[in-house]
Amino acid sequence: MSAHALFDAQGPRGRATVRVITVASVLALLGVAALVYWQLYRTGQLAPSKWLTFTEPGTIRYLLTGLGNTALAALGAGAIGLPLGLVLALGRLSRRRWLSWPATAVIEVLRAVPVLLLIYIFMFALPQYGINLSTYGKLVVPIGLGAAAVMAEVFRAGVLAVPRGQTEAGLAVGLPDGVTMRLVVFPQALRIVIPALVAQAVVVVKDTAFGYVVSYPELMQSGRVLVANTNDLVQTYLVITVVYVLVNMVISALAQRMEARMNASRGLGRISLLGRARRSTLA
Repeated sequence: MSAHALFDAQGPRGRATVRVITVASVLALLGVAALVYWQLYRTGQLAPSKWLTFTEPGTIRYLLTGLGNTALAALGAGAIGLPLGLVLALGRLSRRRWLSWPATAVIEVLRAVPVLLLIYIFMFALPQYGINLSTYGKLVVPIGLGAAAVMAEVFRAGVLAVPRGQTEAGLAVGLPDGVTMRLVVFPQALRIVIPALVAQAVVVVKDTAFGYVVSYPELMQSGRVLVANTNDLVQTYLVITVVYVLVNMVISALAQRMEARMNASRGLGRISLLGRARRSTLA
């Protein structure tokens, strides 16, 4: 069984408890879904005439445009959060206090401040001091900063989960600290943290729904405009919910495929990692 960075492996009693809770949760969700379906059916919200709007080409194009803007916002936030999170993680792991203390402070502050408050800061406070980003920037930068703090802790947990012997083995064959981290420790840490990174990617996609605050035309904001024009509130938000679920399923599927490919290459083994690192240093 592979090691996990976030929790320990469960024993027989723990697995049995999880199965019972899972079955109970599924039954409870099915009951709630049946109740919601009955209420919608009883009030006529599921009548075919209520869904004709979503068969019109103009409505489909409008929602697809909103979905594209959501994807752009999520990619932009990821492009900020991923590298910045890695830098902050390396800074916090550094043995030099002038690096670790500021990195720790930035991570803790960004983790503590809600994303919505960060958006308000970029929307109302910073423009008073001459920092006035575009609508896209006012949404993407705060989400990226919040994601960076979480990703930093994910990367740090992954590095700490790699057995200390891997670092010592790298140093024992003459590799510098940085090369040991880059070629020996980090590849193993990355395999460990992929599930947590995927979870954070899903959170980033959902955080783009704050686009309504800055009037950025992402999927949720497009839905709000559509509701204002059609009064089809239930239908519109049901469609948007399905789209978000599908998008997150695609993200999870891509992550599982990437993880499977990385695990397939795991046959190279830790000794091979050290060997390749040493050859890279000598080259």
